[in-house]
Amino acid sequence: MNAPRGFSVPAQSARDGLSPIKLARMLNVPRTRIERLVAGSTGVSPDTASRLAKVIKTTPELWLNMQTSFELARAADEIDLTAIQPIEADAA
Repeated sequence: MNAPRGFSVPAQSARDGLSPIKLARMLNVPRTRIERLVAGSTGVSPDTASRLAKVIKTTPELWLNMQTSFELARAADEIDLTAIQPIEADAA
């Protein structure tokens, strides 16, 4: 479960001079969690979403929806669904 490289607010915070260490302290999480989010090597968990929502005054759902949208877009590019047939409604 990866996140888009430079995922949103953590990446913006880094660009604005807020170090991963400082953001991690604000969120009460390990620095490496923020670094992995910014690098795109890990996704946003419900725990991280809740913490980001509290600090940035958003909702956990915002963060989890962004993560899910990214994963669905990536899956659409990677999965071949041509051999899968939909269930036909009963003609009764």
